[in-house]
Amino acid sequence: MSKPKVVILGAGYGGLVTTIRLQKQIRSGELDVILVNKHDYHYITTHLHMPAAGTDHHDNARVEISELIDERKVRFVKSTVKQILPQEKKVVLSDEILSYDYLVVGLGSETETFGIPGMKEYAMSIKSINSVRFIRQHIEYMFAKYKMQPHRKDYLTFVVGGAGFTGTEFVGELADRIPVLSRTYDVDPAMVKIFNVEASPSALPPGLPSDLVEYGMDVMRRKGVQYKLAAPIKECTSEGVILGNGEFIRSATVIWSGGIRGNSLLEQAGFDVQRGRVKVDTYLRSFQYPEVFITGDCSIVMDRDGSPYPANAQIAVQQGYNAARNLISAVRNKPLKPFVYDYKGTVASLGRGEAVGLLKVKKVKGKFAALLKKVIDARYLFLIGGIPLVWKKMIFKQKATTRNHHVSG
Repeated sequence: MSKPKVVILGAGYGGLVTTIRLQKQIRSGELDVILVNKHDYHYITTHLHMPAAGTDHHDNARVEISELIDERKVRFVKSTVKQILPQEKKVVLSDEILSYDYLVVGLGSETETFGIPGMKEYAMSIKSINSVRFIRQHIEYMFAKYKMQPHRKDYLTFVVGGAGFTGTEFVGELADRIPVLSRTYDVDPAMVKIFNVEASPSALPPGLPSDLVEYGMDVMRRKGVQYKLAAPIKECTSEGVILGNGEFIRSATVIWSGGIRGNSLLEQAGFDVQRGRVKVDTYLRSFQYPEVFITGDCSIVMDRDGSPYPANAQIAVQQGYNAARNLISAVRNKPLKPFVYDYKGTVASLGRGEAVGLLKVKKVKGKFAALLKKVIDARYLFLIGGIPLVWKKMIFKQKATTRNHHVSG
């Protein structure tokens, strides 16, 4: 009798944690587990804002998949998913077709531009290792170009659309990076403008108390960040952005962090979606195809009030635990366990040595919150790779910090 086959699409938070939990819990010969990812590394999405701004090396935001999986229990396939065929229980990759008994979809998100004209064509997004490499190099190139064309003030004007998690954390790092770039390229830092543009009347991640929001905005303003709140971007052009009130900000650098949607492959496969995301049952399964589990940014999980939980790393990791447990229960003919989201709080970085957050009901800010953010990052590394991975990343980061200090000092 052949073993049930589990195919896991995507090595993001949900897919990777599902894989790691399965390989720890399955018995010998119990399951065939295949992990599919287009890169041979897992990248830590919540860390990408730092290499994008140039305050950390991009290698510190990724981990080789070979370091995390047991090849005796999991087969890794480096390939791009082209099509999901749920009625046939097959997945079409760029170079082969896989059949499955159970499927876990953790393909991650795509950028949501809400139909804003020009946003796809002219704005950059923080969404992958390659994208943050490009953003970092682009920013440095703007400083170099300004020295050649000092009349082009737009080269030193940076617009970040969206003041949620990603936008806030990136702006904080970019503001920290400006003094270093200014010294490197002999530019007066007073010439540099950073605008954080947000459609809602408040900045920083939603859900934070108003006093923490004010604290965070004060920190950012002292770093030179200028806010444009209740100011939706009406259009993005090759020369800058037009706001809803008609104001035009001339800029050669627009970073869009205003929204995400689920993966378009799900809609193409015939799943019922809302902005590319699939509403799942209490066990994280598709209502249409109960052998398909969906995690992370591709899923919609409802709270007790009937509202969807926000898509973030915290919930994706917990979904990975639950999906793995339920897959094993399904194979062993045991009852499945409902997914219950355990909200542990949220902490947003404001750049070097500063952060704000809410842990359950406890407010944190300043250096303590920044330290807590590092602890949260280390905890995730421990979860996927144990103490060796935490130690490796700490040493790498220390070397990178020392290297940056020598360059900028």
